[in-house]
Amino acid sequence: MTLAFGTDGVRGDTRGPLTEHLVAALGEAAGDVLGAERFAVGRDTRVSGPRLVEALSRGVERAGGSAVDLGVVPTPAVARWCQDEQVAGAVVSASHNPWHDNGVKLFAPGGRKLSDEVQHAVERRYRELLEGLPSGAAVGARDALDLAEPGGCDAGRAPGSGPTVAAGDQNHRFRLSSAAADVEAGELAHRRHVQAVAASIEGRGLAGLHIVVDAANGAACRGAPECLRGLGADVEAIHADPDGHNINDGCGSLHPESLQAAVVASGADAGLAFDGDADRVLAVDGCGDLVDGDQILAVCAIDRASRGRLSGDAVVVTVMANLGLRRAMAGRGIGVVETPVGDRHVLVELEEQGLVLGGEQSGHLIFRDLATTGDGLLTAVQLLDAVKRSGQSLLDLTAAAMTRMPQILVGVPLPAGARSADLDAALGPIAADAAARLGDSGRVLVRPSGTEPLVRVMVEATDHNTARAEAEQVAARVGEAMLSR
Repeated sequence: MTLAFGTDGVRGDTRGPLTEHLVAALGEAAGDVLGAERFAVGRDTRVSGPRLVEALSRGVERAGGSAVDLGVVPTPAVARWCQDEQVAGAVVSASHNPWHDNGVKLFAPGGRKLSDEVQHAVERRYRELLEGLPSGAAVGARDALDLAEPGGCDAGRAPGSGPTVAAGDQNHRFRLSSAAADVEAGELAHRRHVQAVAASIEGRGLAGLHIVVDAANGAACRGAPECLRGLGADVEAIHADPDGHNINDGCGSLHPESLQAAVVASGADAGLAFDGDADRVLAVDGCGDLVDGDQILAVCAIDRASRGRLSGDAVVVTVMANLGLRRAMAGRGIGVVETPVGDRHVLVELEEQGLVLGGEQSGHLIFRDLATTGDGLLTAVQLLDAVKRSGQSLLDLTAAAMTRMPQILVGVPLPAGARSADLDAALGPIAADAAARLGDSGRVLVRPSGTEPLVRVMVEATDHNTARAEAEQVAARVGEAMLSR
């Protein structure tokens, strides 16, 4: 059994395929490829987090490095630590997935997500370790895996309190940071992140805004309310009492219904729905309507352009961006650069094009001049700052920024044993037929999921019924194509 690399690291069910042995091997592979002597590891609030952090850290040590456990911190806080300290890092999280899933996101030294080339190198090294094959400088340096004793980590043991371990026959010995040092580093990582986000609005504040924060019982529980209150906002926090099992459970960016109700009930100006590791956010306006990542991007792009702060007068979006966003940007003279799904692809294009703003409909936004990766709290503060300076409500500001086209998303499960790559020849013609029927009034996208065993179907049209009918027809044809393989 191995871990599958998707659009954002690896994920799996901790009750089955995602074992400590595999995570330790991944840590060793990352240490080997990234060449980092020091490694920073953070996590979200899942009950499996501490033991997987310890397993990952053991793997890093087998590669000759040492790991600091930052504890429960948002993904962007780990990225910022990696940038400040010029170290590699990882976040043990499955983002918006349920509690029983977990995963690993990796950062190169400096806090950037891995490029395709580097990620493939990590994957190759990881598979070599699992197969017991020698590779490069690792030849003779240690046993192929040096896996932990049966039974894995003791979940009750404090992260970083393990014994000294040997790094092969190099006669160097490394140890995990002491628990006290880990706590100190985690506190510093938290403060740096909150302070940097607050400083991003250049001394302005959010006084007068009433905000409801849905922390998804995840990594945003502490930092998001603290930062917003420090900027003067009146903050009500919900789903901010994690127990290891309630992360994303009926809450957060995938389940904003309770947040929408809370905003309306309290008469708040806006709501913020984070995901489990707080690298993305969706908003809710004062009427309880959801404001997605496309709409947030439109508001922020227009605001930056009006202040001369949108380098290149263009934004980067993925293929999933709503047609309404594309039309809105064109109407404002703002260019749109398109990438495959995944915020690391967005960052690559931002850097290559010299642009500063891009993101995904899911709420992963990157402000390249302010951070190295997607940051839900930073995105929220940038949005609320635009609202405050405009003197308008979030509802009015969003309505003026773009008109969202009806968009239907359908996931077609892959049959057992099927590979999405086997469908490539069939998916193109299916999408082309639907696109021809819609013409210039809509858009069709059919693609394999990078995180789940699904083929994703997206259809946009001028009205909801047409979009729904086309999506169902395309999904049915995709299903038939799978059965014929």
